[in-house]
Amino acid sequence: MLNTSLHNPNVKDKTPLERFISMNRGINNGEDLPDDLLSKLYESIRNEPFKIPEDDGNDLTHTFFNPDREGWLLKLGGRVKTWKRRWFILTDNCLYYFEFTTDKEPRGIIPLENLCVREVPYPRKPYCLELYNPNSRGQKIKACKTETDGRVVEGKHQSYTICAPSAEERDSWIEAIRASITKDPFYDLVSVRKKKVINQAPQD
Repeated sequence: MLNTSLHNPNVKDKTPLERFISMNRGINNGEDLPDDLLSKLYESIRNEPFKIPEDDGNDLTHTFFNPDREGWLLKLGGRVKTWKRRWFILTDNCLYYFEFTTDKEPRGIIPLENLCVREVPYPRKPYCLELYNPNSRGQKIKACKTETDGRVVEGKHQSYTICAPSAEERDSWIEAIRASITKDPFYDLVSVRKKKVINQAPQD
């Protein structure tokens, strides 16, 4: 409201500092916020108006409509072994991760084809899961990431270690990822064929 009052040319009655402070009485669990804090906030908004980005139809809600699962997880770096908090979205047999939920482009994309997922123990991180390729041990997983300078490069992971905030979250992610992996049409065809063969086998 203050941003609109100070920066919208159609608003003639600009809110002065004193009115802004009085408008915010008792908002801190019934107590007042310090006048100094409100003054700094007022000056900050007066000097730098909020800029609301234009909706170009290319935000996450449009690009990743109705994902299988999404949420904050910790990801262990490939080359530099540090944990980074990332927003993960599981959809279309891929795992996308973002630095912020407002990002237009993912920081990384992990195609789940040929990968497996499992619970994995990790020192001081109790709720971890691992994405790995059971047929290509020691080789980098085919994935891509965006560097800070905007370049898209191949990922440097032989496996991905991801940490969830709880055992329930970890198990839910593992279940969702497994379900996404098995959505592959070829896998489904093979599964159906295997069931037919098993059912047609002569019984002893």
